[in-house]
Amino acid sequence: MDLRELFNNKEKYLEKEVTLNGWIRQHRDQKSFGFISLSDGTRQGHLQVVYTEDLSNFLEVKKYLVGSAIEVTGKIVKSIGNQDIEMQASNIKLLGDCPEDYPIQPKRHTREFLRSYAYLRPRTNLFQAVFRIRSIAAFAIHKYFQEKGFIYFHAPLITSSDCEGAGEMFQVTTLPIGDLGKDVDYSKDFFGKMTNLTVSGQLEAETFALAFKNVYTFGPTFRAENSNTKTHASEFWMIEPEMAFCDLEGDMDIMESMLKYIVKYVLDNAKEEIEFCDKFVENGLIEKLTKLVNSPFTRVDHEEVITILKNANVNWEFPPEYGCDIQKEHEKYITEYFNGPVFIKNWPKDIKAFYMKLNEDNKTVAAVDLEVPGAGELMGGSQREEDYQKLLKRMEELNIDKTNMEWYLNLRKYGTCIHSGFGMGFERLLIYLTGVDNIRDVIPYPRVPKSCEF
Repeated sequence: MDLRELFNNKEKYLEKEVTLNGWIRQHRDQKSFGFISLSDGTRQGHLQVVYTEDLSNFLEVKKYLVGSAIEVTGKIVKSIGNQDIEMQASNIKLLGDCPEDYPIQPKRHTREFLRSYAYLRPRTNLFQAVFRIRSIAAFAIHKYFQEKGFIYFHAPLITSSDCEGAGEMFQVTTLPIGDLGKDVDYSKDFFGKMTNLTVSGQLEAETFALAFKNVYTFGPTFRAENSNTKTHASEFWMIEPEMAFCDLEGDMDIMESMLKYIVKYVLDNAKEEIEFCDKFVENGLIEKLTKLVNSPFTRVDHEEVITILKNANVNWEFPPEYGCDIQKEHEKYITEYFNGPVFIKNWPKDIKAFYMKLNEDNKTVAAVDLEVPGAGELMGGSQREEDYQKLLKRMEELNIDKTNMEWYLNLRKYGTCIHSGFGMGFERLLIYLTGVDNIRDVIPYPRVPKSCEF
């Protein structure tokens, strides 16, 4: 028996005696009675437990402190003055004591303070909501792809290739620190070559897409980027689908369909948590999420976006330029201009990755970023270059070492076809779903520069 079962079937348990296990969130004791707010982690709210001096251990119960684990038995009744329920306790048993210096007392704590107690913060109302939403959203992702017949592919976490080509990777080695340097002999290392933690499972996912047609990865990725912004972490999770016989337009179809499915699933299945976030984190959150589900997603070329930005009567901090990336201020303006989510496609090739399909103009690639109101870029994808010679030429232009990439090139030899895919940072999605604006607060144990606690 737990609180989720109890509150989902209130009428069934009214006037009946039940036994529950949980933790004390608040405790107010009076001379001849007391109130305990009981939480067991199975739902967002708490159950009020009322006890009186009729309890055989009344004086002992009055001393139970916040954070203690208890077992309570009693009759479920309607609360006076409303339609909610409470328990009239007949027995309360201490299962695990908690001292007075317990850090998570029933008062408002800053998120910065709670980060220093990451092992305790899931006990607070905010993080109960955030991590339950995280769980539900993760299930929705799998449910969406499984219903569409995608194969769930587990990409390797240790890799010898750099998908992004930026070199911001954590090295994996068993060599002594003193042996590392420019002239290190990696033949003596564990794998016999230089290896790293993956920044993306995309390249390996392509191999499975060209066998199973539609696949997706959903797992941890790592980036050794020395950034302390609210949206960057060194360890984070990525959703990365890959689809054979799918061009850029089909790629965008899946991106839009998937995002709407996940958001609607969370709205439908995490109502209490979303309502909590709407009330205490981001006012208007429900309206924002509902609007996204019901909005058409505009599709527009990068060049047209730059023209719109240049013609805008705005004093930009970073003036927009053709051939260049866009900034946060530009993303915000574009979503407001089109009054909804916007796919920006066909980007300049010089600012995109080597594996993206070269367009006929030889200046742009079939790449796309999804911009959403209130968050900016949420997803990025592309049609992959399937032509062996064009991909080889692009890698040579960018001085990408082909030694460890022969297998990737060979995919263009052995039954190649048009194929596409995209990536979405799971924590970026959670920031959007919860309104919590710092990535450190949507990851159970954040790993960021100079911080790897617990």
